[in-house]
Amino acid sequence: MEDKIAAKKLAELGHITRLSIFRYLVKVGDEGAPVGQIQEKLNIPGSTLSHHISRLISVGLIRQVRESRTLYCIPQFEVLNELVDFLQSECCTEGKCNP
Repeated sequence: MEDKIAAKKLAELGHITRLSIFRYLVKVGDEGAPVGQIQEKLNIPGSTLSHHISRLISVGLIRQVRESRTLYCIPQFEVLNELVDFLQSECCTEGKCNP
């Protein structure tokens, strides 16, 4: 992963509302959660939630799937794992490490 891409992903997670949304979706798991459930659990107004979800989608951290009339947000664990791997990739390459 390039620094620029990692920085964009981390920047989106650097906003408290987006971090809360992503953490909630991680808790829910692979099946994701309906937008209405996210709104209810995190008490975020609909238009605000839509904006923040769009930002997370734009960097690939979540995706949306429509089932009938319900829109689900699904965390992209492979993208999260790539980001974590990127952050750890040079761990201890220039000295002692105590992970």
